[in-house]
Amino acid sequence: MLGTDHHPFGRLVDWTDDLALELGPGTRFLVQHGVSRAPLIAEGREHLPHDEIESLLARADAVVCHGGPGTIMDARNAGHVPICVPRDPARGEHVDDHQQRFVAIVDRAGVVTEARSRAELAQAVHAAIRRHRARTAVLVGAGVVGTAPEAADRSCLRLARELDPLCGSRPTRRSSVRQAFLSRVLR
Repeated sequence: MLGTDHHPFGRLVDWTDDLALELGPGTRFLVQHGVSRAPLIAEGREHLPHDEIESLLARADAVVCHGGPGTIMDARNAGHVPICVPRDPARGEHVDDHQQRFVAIVDRAGVVTEARSRAELAQAVHAAIRRHRARTAVLVGAGVVGTAPEAADRSCLRLARELDPLCGSRPTRRSSVRQAFLSRVLR
């Protein structure tokens, strides 16, 4: 999920195409690419309605996204630890380095897995797929049904507790961003 920012993010599209080629036709890659060019190998959609994003997240083995807090929380709400590739302003992918700074903080807190290179992304995707498939096998084998929303609620509360001290020292100008983010976390 590349978000809807007006800056292209071709680097992540290319990395995703590389992974789709590596893992082959047995693994589906769907890229919500926004204004970025469509992928050549992976399936691409410019925009997806939010309900479709939620449905796809519920079925995904792994989630790769940019460093936007809303996108991260959508993935977390679906029970994922998203793999985040923050946009880089030096490459024309955003106006400043706020995604890089934010992703570094939430990576240290265990909320996301940061990937800053093609190799890190590949490693993180392979690990996420293995974890998800092992977890799914355990849940199916144990006959557990309906625990994902409860786990997502607990995850959001834990994230809010972890981020609150980190965000609390921010200048007043950012307090409205903090409040908006934390209110989304707690919903």
